[in-house]
Amino acid sequence: MRRWLIALGLVAAAFAADMRQNRAEAYPIYPWCAQYGGGRGGGSNCYFANLWQCRQAISGNGGTCYENPFYWAYGSDSERPVAPARKSKQRTQ
Repeated sequence: MRRWLIALGLVAAAFAADMRQNRAEAYPIYPWCAQYGGGRGGGSNCYFANLWQCRQAISGNGGTCYENPFYWAYGSDSERPVAPARKSKQRTQ
């Protein structure tokens, strides 16, 4: 009887440990950041899904928008866009 109670206690403890609420959660990483302020401190905010949202947030406040350096590092759903190669003009003398 004692063995059964110990076994039941161990099983209950295992289930309780598995039901914890503090598991790690993966939060989304947004592609655009805003840098506010400047010389007076300011701050940054990297919760913008597109450039338009970022520009609207800094309008009137001053600041700049930039690509989130962590967005492409963690892999997004799409590949990083690549700018087309510039065609150089041949010089004629």
